[in-house]
Amino acid sequence: MTTQAQLVRVLLGAVAPDSTALRALADQPAFAVYRNTVIKGCVDALEANFPAVARLVGQQWFRDAARTFALEYPPTDACLLRYGDPDFPAFLAGIPTAAQLEYLEGVAQLDVLWRASHTATDAPALDAAVLAQFSPEQLAAQVLQPHPSARWAWFAHQPVPTLWSRSRTRENEGEELAWQAEGLLLVRPTSAVRWQPLSQARCAFLDACAGGETVAAAATAALQTDPETDLAALLGELLLAGTFTSASAHLPGEFR
Repeated sequence: MTTQAQLVRVLLGAVAPDSTALRALADQPAFAVYRNTVIKGCVDALEANFPAVARLVGQQWFRDAARTFALEYPPTDACLLRYGDPDFPAFLAGIPTAAQLEYLEGVAQLDVLWRASHTATDAPALDAAVLAQFSPEQLAAQVLQPHPSARWAWFAHQPVPTLWSRSRTRENEGEELAWQAEGLLLVRPTSAVRWQPLSQARCAFLDACAGGETVAAAATAALQTDPETDLAALLGELLLAGTFTSASAHLPGEFR
């Protein structure tokens, strides 16, 4: 372990100093002040990066958990915007006092996806008029490129998106919650991240598009998930949300 890495571990209180120089440094009163400042900065960053989680569990519980995380997973980047990715959601799931909060890891994952969408590269959204120019056969052969900011997830066992959305916006918090599977789409086609519910079929469609499949193949994936899917409505909703940035023809013989 390098001296710098050792200093970081000592600073966070993870290990005792193993050299005379580090021991002398750690024994200074100012070192404890600096240690507290560094740890507080890590905790503050996690609270800012995972606001939905913090509001669900309460500030004190969250900051205690964040402090423990910071001691085990110190930042590796001077920019703390992504601090907690990707380890914090799984870390939360392993906390004994969170054993009954099975949805907490998923809520943290959506906080991660929101930041990924928020910081993604700017790009124009695909205009539905572009696809309207194609014949059905031509449209089926198109490959739709998801917008750089598009993120989506499906949660098969808990209404994680509703819990996350209510926590982020503090709206409808008192309404009864249906305990069911849910999906969510997040995208930032303009200046702000927007989100909306997403069916499992729509998730399957987007997964196929992200994998470079044609519209026809993506439609097949959606129908295999839900045979009653209205494909026209599916595509229209995704286009209206700004989910795609371009369409390109799949050339015959090209591997997909």
